[in-house]
Amino acid sequence: MATYNKRGYKAPKPEEEKEAGEFDQFSQVNAQHSTTAEVFNSLDKGASKMEGWVARNQKYIFGAVGAIALLTVGYVLYDKFVVEPKNDEAANEMFQAQTYFQEATTSPVASDSLYNLALKGGEGKLGFIGITETYSGTESANLANYYAGMAYLNLGKNKEAIAHLEKFSSKDMLLGSLALGGIGDAFSELNQKQDAFDFYKKAAEINKNDFTTPRFLNKAGMVALELGKKDEALKLFNDIKNNYQSSSEATTVDMMIGMAQ
Repeated sequence: MATYNKRGYKAPKPEEEKEAGEFDQFSQVNAQHSTTAEVFNSLDKGASKMEGWVARNQKYIFGAVGAIALLTVGYVLYDKFVVEPKNDEAANEMFQAQTYFQEATTSPVASDSLYNLALKGGEGKLGFIGITETYSGTESANLANYYAGMAYLNLGKNKEAIAHLEKFSSKDMLLGSLALGGIGDAFSELNQKQDAFDFYKKAAEINKNDFTTPRFLNKAGMVALELGKKDEALKLFNDIKNNYQSSSEATTVDMMIGMAQ
């Protein structure tokens, strides 16, 4: 049987192929080593630059670290030897004003004079206003703003009440809500019904509980009726009916729902 080669075809030489393959593998390995070396060289150069920068600026770095440490130590010492004693002093100073305030809330007569004593002070002690001015920044001064706002509210001085209650902040479930509700009462007395409505809603929502929440839902609902917002009022009254059945507001809520429908 005859055999033939295609024109131009040459059979590969095994030895040549093997040598070429070995050469290609060797080239690839060298390329990989070269790339890796470049990466490490780049990292070495970066590290050297960083070391050089640190060496040139070490006095500034140490100065910054020292300043931070000094501020931290200073803050701790200030808090322990200045803030804490000032808080204790303010709390002791405010006790008499708190006594006047408590008596005013329970006394059937002469409450105005007691509220004024609570605000201005008596028996050699500062009132709430003096506490807020003398011990500004302390927890007692913050609490004094709450008491002052409520005292002014009971005296019918609504703008002053708002000014102090807006300065008060608290995570306490009741006081935070009562302060916002007090602002709502002051706006209501000033006939600023929309503002009153907004603060009553905030007071109801800030810390939901069985005491202040239904109280301010009810007030917000009544103001909503005055504003002609019957749908909003109905929603608020239904909230009381569905979720706060044991509250005093729940005893009259069906009547309020009837007014809103």
